Amino acid sequence: MKTKRVLVTPEAEAVIEQLKAANGEVMFHQSGGCCDGSSPMCFPKGEFRTGDSDVKMGEIAGCEFYMSGDQFAYWKHTQLIIDVTKGRGASFSLEIPLGLRFLTKSRLFTEAELLDLEMVVG
Repeated sequence: MKTKRVLVTPEAEAVIEQLKAANGEVMFHQSGGCCDGSSPMCFPKGEFRTGDSDVKMGEIAGCEFYMSGDQFAYWKHTQLIIDVTKGRGASFSLEIPLGLRFLTKSRLFTEAELLDLEMVVG
């Protein structure tokens, strides 16, 4: 089994399932914006338009997860772990009305993992 570039904690997965029940299919884009720093943003699938420069990192809880190509160039040696915490982010992400916000934790891949990474699309 290939090493995944993006993972999700059980707590974040439970919130994603709640959001899918309320909104239908959802998708994620790792923002690199100025207002919210770099945070995972959750949208109804198709509401956020990905472009040619966006990279599909993988899927979490059955949801596509994207990042801009420029940002991916900096994070390509890093595994992302999507978690959730109490607090209100400054974004339009779907979890905000729940008094929660998704956040990204990360760790560097080992040499062995780098040789066995899932392919990205984009």
